[in-house]
Amino acid sequence: MSIYAAADLHGYPAELLRDMLDKAGYCDDDTLYILGDVIDRMGDGGLSLLDFAMKSPNTEFILGNHEAMLLSCAFLFTEVTEKAAASLGTGDMESLDMWMRNGGGVTAENIRRRIRKEPGFAEDLMDFLKDAPLFRAVSAGGRDYILVHGGLGGFSPDKKLKDYTPFELVWARPSSAERYRDDVMTVLGHTPTFIYGEEHRGKVLFTDTWIDIDTGAGWGEAPALIRLDDLRTFYGIKRR
Repeated sequence: MSIYAAADLHGYPAELLRDMLDKAGYCDDDTLYILGDVIDRMGDGGLSLLDFAMKSPNTEFILGNHEAMLLSCAFLFTEVTEKAAASLGTGDMESLDMWMRNGGGVTAENIRRRIRKEPGFAEDLMDFLKDAPLFRAVSAGGRDYILVHGGLGGFSPDKKLKDYTPFELVWARPSSAERYRDDVMTVLGHTPTFIYGEEHRGKVLFTDTWIDIDTGAGWGEAPALIRLDDLRTFYGIKRR
């Protein structure tokens, strides 16, 4: 019974994720945590990955900032009525603009196509994302981990996980010198590892207190899968 984590797949084909899991020896007794941002930028907008996460009993999805942006634009997928149109405000338009500028167009279009075939799909998807946790605390290989999308914004060693705001957990980006708790390793995504230096491009970045597993799949690099029991990493294939 091993625990695996992946993050920031951004439209990576679900069949290629399955290939990564097979390569790692993943089985039905194992658990996969996906640390957010499966949607936007590439491929089918991540809908096949969301299907995988929604239907797999041993996969748990943690909310990412791209899914948070999708939730803020849920009005796009409701019935268009005069009343609904009149209720849209400046904040809605700003949320839509932000999502589109961050690669949401491909996801929005594929959701619309899916709704035409499955009218209840948008509601099921929004319910799934609304229920997604912002973090998880797990143990593997004799070590404790915090799994989160962005990091621990406003970090303090005395601050309890429940006291972090959604923004601090979903949008945080630790600096390369930032340290989190010494007794728990934090595993995160959100920041492509090449941001910390070209020497880290396409590779998982290990620090003393946190591990960044966003290897830049949203920018064409190979995604990573990490087994927390022994910290062994497995890589998929690049998309260009």
